[in-house]
Amino acid sequence: MFIKGRFTTLNKYIEAERTRNYHAAANIKKRETGLVTLQARNHKIKTPCKLKMTWYRKSKSGTNFDLDNVAFAKKFVLDGLVKANVIPNDNYTHIKGFIDEYVESKDEGVKIERVEE
Repeated sequence: MFIKGRFTTLNKYIEAERTRNYHAAANIKKRETGLVTLQARNHKIKTPCKLKMTWYRKSKSGTNFDLDNVAFAKKFVLDGLVKANVIPNDNYTHIKGFIDEYVESKDEGVKIERVEE
C-alpha cells in the first residue's frame, strides 16, 4: 500500500515541541496519524511480520533527507495502521522488525509492504 503525503521529520517535530505552543507537536501527530488512517482503511496486513517501508521524498539534499529524520514518521504510520485496523497492534507480538529504504521521487509518501517472518 502507498500512503501519499510528506511526513514531518524528527527535527521539525522537535522544533514544534520546543518553540511553538504546546499543542503544535500533538497536532502534527494527530494530522499525520489521520492521514495514514484514511488512506489505509481498505487494507489488511497479516501479522506477525516485518514491515518494509520505502520512503519517497522530493529531495535528498540537506537535512530534508537525513535518513533517520525521515524514518521517524514510522511512529505516525504505525499508529495510523492500528487505528485503521490494518494491523491489530504495533507491538512486538505483531511487528517483528523493519526494513527502511529511501527513494528520491516527485511523489512523496511511504510504501508499506509485509515481509514474511
